[in-house]
Parts: sequence; C-alpha cells; structure tokens
Amino acid sequence: MENGKLYIVSTPIGNLEDITLRALRILKDADVIAAEDTRHTRGLLAHFDIHTPMRSFHIYNEHRICDDLLDLVRNGKRVALVSDAGTPGISDPGFLAVRAAQEAGLPVEVAPGACAVIFAAAASGLPIDKFAFYGFPPVKSGRKRKFFEAMAAEDKTVFFYESPYRVGAALDLIAECCGGGAAVAIVREATKLHEEVIRGVAGELAERFHDRTWKGEFVIGVNCNSGAAADGAPEESDAE
Repeated sequence: MENGKLYIVSTPIGNLEDITLRALRILKDADVIAAEDTRHTRGLLAHFDIHTPMRSFHIYNEHRICDDLLDLVRNGKRVALVSDAGTPGISDPGFLAVRAAQEAGLPVEVAPGACAVIFAAAASGLPIDKFAFYGFPPVKSGRKRKFFEAMAAEDKTVFFYESPYRVGAALDLIAECCGGGAAVAIVREATKLHEEVIRGVAGELAERFHDRTWKGEFVIGVNCNSGAAADGAPEESDAE
C-alpha cells in the first residue's frame, strides 16, 4: 500500500461474506481505522482477525476530528474510514472527510462494496434505469410532508431510508402524496437472516401495515408514475 492516503472502505450491511478482499487488505494494512462506532467495528475486525488501532469518527465529532485525520495522512499515514455498515458518506459520516482531503490535495481511494440503497434498487422490482436517493425523511411533520411531496414530483423511482418506528406513517404519506396506486417496495434487513422484500401499491400497503410493529433496517422504494404501479395484491419475497 502507498503511504499517506485516506481510504473510504465499504463494509457489509449484514452478511459478513459481503466484505471484499480489497477492503480486508486495506483494513489490515492501515495505520488507523476511523470508525463511526468503534464497538460495532471491533466485532467486524475480530471476525477477520484484524488488529488495526481505531479512533471514533461520527456525526457528532467529525468536524473536530477531520483535521486530525488529514494531519495523519499528511504525515504519511494510511487512514481507513468506515461506517457501521455499507459505504461511508451514504447517509453516514464520510462526505466531510472526502471533501476536505480533496480540497487539501491529499489522495483519496474508495474501496467500494455493499450499500443498502443499491441492494434495494436491485431487489425492488421497480424501474431503475434512473432513480433518486433521498436519505432519511425529516422527523418534523411539515418538513416530512414536503419530503414526500417532492418525491411525488419525481419522474423516476425514489429510494429512502426509514426507521422501523416510522414505516407505517411513511406508507400513509406515500399513499396521500403520491397516490394510492404508486408502486412501492419495502426492503427490510437486506442480506441478513430475516431479509424481506414486500412489493405492492401504496394504498394497499398503507392499509395493510399501518399498525404493524416493525423491526430491522429499511429501505423503501417508490415510483409515483401510474404506469409503474403494481397489479393485484402485494407480494412478498422472504429469504429467511
């Protein structure tokens, strides 16, 4: 490995077999791993017998820690940045470090791999010749409604992350803002033991799952174009 570089390293979103050989090499050879949650990443490193030192880098300290990481790179150190799961910078810490390194003229190398939104796009059965990613919806009601109204105005499939505690409310807003016939795919626990993909139309899914207690991690895909709406009752694909 070259000295003095920031590495953006994708890690599995569930199934540990999804880590790449390149990611393992970088994590083993790095001088330090900047981790969103060191306790979480410690389990991953232990599984692969990696003993690289870690330091914390998350949304609450990234502005303060970013300069320290770049100083390490300037001094010839190899810094590997990981999030809890998936690709750093995709609704996870990472963007700030990449931008700052590029502005400082420091080398950045991305080791691609698992990403929940890409998994969902492939598994959704929705049109993905073009699509948008919206991240997490706002929590406050006014901003949340604008989030779904903007989705309704898209001419493409939109994917977003959602908390298990707000899936029912999100389905209600999809049906209200995008129309009951909007095609929807709910992707839960991607690559994990209880992986589940539920496909249908917004109105039926909102009625069916309004009061369901959900667990796990979710990506929801929506296509508001009537021509893309699913026919018939929702169908489930359960890979338990």
